[in-house]
Amino acid sequence: MGGWNRIVLLAVVALSGLASPSILRAAEISVFAAASLSDALKEIAAGFTKQTQVRVSFNLGASSFLARQIQEGAPADVFFSADETKMDTLQQAGLLLNATRKSLLSNSLVLVTAAVGGVDIHSASDLTNSKVKRLALADPKAVPAGIYAKAYLVSEKLWAAIQPKVVPTDNVRAALAAVESGNIEAGMVFKTDAAMSKKVKVVFEVPAAKSPKISYPAAVVKDSKQIDAAKQFLRHLQSDEATKIFQQHGFIVFQ
Repeated sequence: MGGWNRIVLLAVVALSGLASPSILRAAEISVFAAASLSDALKEIAAGFTKQTQVRVSFNLGASSFLARQIQEGAPADVFFSADETKMDTLQQAGLLLNATRKSLLSNSLVLVTAAVGGVDIHSASDLTNSKVKRLALADPKAVPAGIYAKAYLVSEKLWAAIQPKVVPTDNVRAALAAVESGNIEAGMVFKTDAAMSKKVKVVFEVPAAKSPKISYPAAVVKDSKQIDAAKQFLRHLQSDEATKIFQQHGFIVFQ
């Protein structure tokens, strides 16, 4: 084979390699996700990485804080919010990749107390009782879990009486931890968060008919440097494998 032909052949092989899945296998994506998704997403990501070799790192916290970070230019590939409002903010700012936004999950609100020696309450109205001194909520001014909880308590005409007892936390996991520690008598958190703790017990679940609409949307961030891998991860979140994991963690999966 002539020298030039050999060079051309090597160039073709090299270029074909660029178009192969090896690009995705070399990728790493950053997923900004609501704290309540932590356990399920880490399990799902492990399976995704095993299948694709795409590594997944997480920035987990309050959806409001994560959305603000993205607005300020933090490098994110996928945003998975615990409510639609925070996603709306990014979409209106032109920060989401067109046609990638998808509402994937729902959840339930529950009232929790310490599993051992917890205060004896059985309904949201019991929060007005004098034996409940403090109620842990994810910040009801900014964090989805707290916003949902406040909306429910307002609809039940309980908020005015309960508001002075509210201890706002940075995110829903922090509200759960406050009750686990025994420092706060009760908390209203997502059902999925309560399910992962042995230190609290659920004493009341908000009926679906009375609950505010809880929705978790996900989307690819427009400025992602790994758009193909991010899209692939978003598709994986809708796979049968991911659906099973979400359901095992107590989420309601939109079909």
